Amino acid sequence: MNKHWWQEVVVYQIYPRSFNDSNGDGIGDLRGIIEKLDYLKLLGIGAIWLSPVYKSPNDDNGYDISDYENIMEEFGTMEDMEFLLAEANKREIKIVMDLVVNHTSDEHPWFIEGKDDPNSPYRDYYIWANPKPDGSAPNELTSAFSGSAWEFDATTNQYYLHQFSKKQPDLNWENEEVRKSIYSMMNFWIDKGIGGFRMDVIDLIGKRPLEGILGNGPQLHEYLQEMNRETFGQHDLLTVGETWGATPAIAKLYSNPERKELSMVFQFEHIGLDQQEGKEKWDLKPLSIKDLKTALVKWQIELGNEGWNSLFWNNHDLPRIVSRWGNDTDYHYESATLLAILLHMMKGTPYIYQGEEIGMTNTPIQSIDEAQDIETLNMYQERIGAGYQVSEVLESINAKGRDNARRPMAWSAQKHGGFTTGEPWLALNPNYSTINVEAALENPQSIFYTYQQLIQLRKDHPIIIWGSFELIPTVEHIFAYYRRYEGKTWLIVTNFSDEEQVFHCQDKVQKIIIQNTTSTIADLQDVTLTPWQAFVVEVEEQ
Repeated sequence: MNKHWWQEVVVYQIYPRSFNDSNGDGIGDLRGIIEKLDYLKLLGIGAIWLSPVYKSPNDDNGYDISDYENIMEEFGTMEDMEFLLAEANKREIKIVMDLVVNHTSDEHPWFIEGKDDPNSPYRDYYIWANPKPDGSAPNELTSAFSGSAWEFDATTNQYYLHQFSKKQPDLNWENEEVRKSIYSMMNFWIDKGIGGFRMDVIDLIGKRPLEGILGNGPQLHEYLQEMNRETFGQHDLLTVGETWGATPAIAKLYSNPERKELSMVFQFEHIGLDQQEGKEKWDLKPLSIKDLKTALVKWQIELGNEGWNSLFWNNHDLPRIVSRWGNDTDYHYESATLLAILLHMMKGTPYIYQGEEIGMTNTPIQSIDEAQDIETLNMYQERIGAGYQVSEVLESINAKGRDNARRPMAWSAQKHGGFTTGEPWLALNPNYSTINVEAALENPQSIFYTYQQLIQLRKDHPIIIWGSFELIPTVEHIFAYYRRYEGKTWLIVTNFSDEEQVFHCQDKVQKIIIQNTTSTIADLQDVTLTPWQAFVVEVEEQ
């Protein structure tokens, strides 16, 4: 397997609306990101995944694009975008753009023209279908945001497909002109010097909705190979696909270098472990550490050299990990740093979501009036209508709602966390007075410095990037494994619980690499691990 820069860096995801506001309008912007590049350089990251900044009416926070080659006005201008690229490059940070090509906004010129004129070439840029004889939708497909995936258009007496909001009509990838238009747009951004693309719901572009096929359609990989040939294949760019249904076998189709598709995918097997089998993410159940080990280990081992892992706990769609699977009250520091050490020592490219590096937490709401996210609002209406209690729906929202990750970044204890001098578009978590960047930088024992140290270790030690992975069988709440490379062995041990656990092994410690307590780790015969303790040690070769 050829070695690439994107295997060696740590990527930092920025949700621009919530990162840093430079002009006081309450909305984060590109100039705000530029102001914080030195902070990201200090952290040590090598790439930024930038959530969408394209022109958009913002029905789904920018994932509904009305012009791919322009910037959303509230974020700034194309000049700002070019300045961000230049300033990031000066700091050896690449910008990875969020590519949303399964659908556009219904305010995109392609859709507007095709909707009004059935004879327009743009009509076939989208997926239209006739009603059933009784006038109802073509079939029973449902939208990810609740309700039917088909929206009736009275002008032409047809339905169009939208797998997300009705303001996000799906593109018809079977149309060669659609594909050419998209590749041209991708090359526009590649020519500006970006570092790659994160590809939103890319497993859906091969859909055949009238056959009931949405994910992993028959021509999906053919389209991706064509995209690779026509765009990024001639450059060393990071390409990561969002693929909710991927198994290791499917992931190899995307990311085996010989197939010339993508660098890697985001798979979400571990992300579904705290929801009830066969139900929605809102149907909660406690996480089983045994299941978490099984899922993560499977991906560590089965991809082999036929693919590459992305490693993540958080993103803009997921709740804050320290609240979700850590203990954000009694063991905030310990559990946040354990989660960091456990993940960053695995094989793959780690992704940090803004605020994760300071241990930002979920923000419980008392009433639906405090929610902003379209998915949350739709689910609330649907479940209340189905007879659920308000309290149980709010419990689900507080555990899993997307607003948890989207609340503005806390930079200081100043009003609104130093995020804006105006009124923020979404309220910050009230704990910003203690959990913020300024406080983290002033405290040598903060979560931030654990992340910084992990990123530096990756730069200094090839074992983290290229080493083999081996799970150590042990009691359920201890997650321990070896990494081995060129005659070196590292042992990673974590206690994923609020209780003490006892760990035994015969290895001889040579040196401590990183840990989240001040324990002396000399003898591994019988180690009593404190709650949420994590350490990495180099051990003698067996």
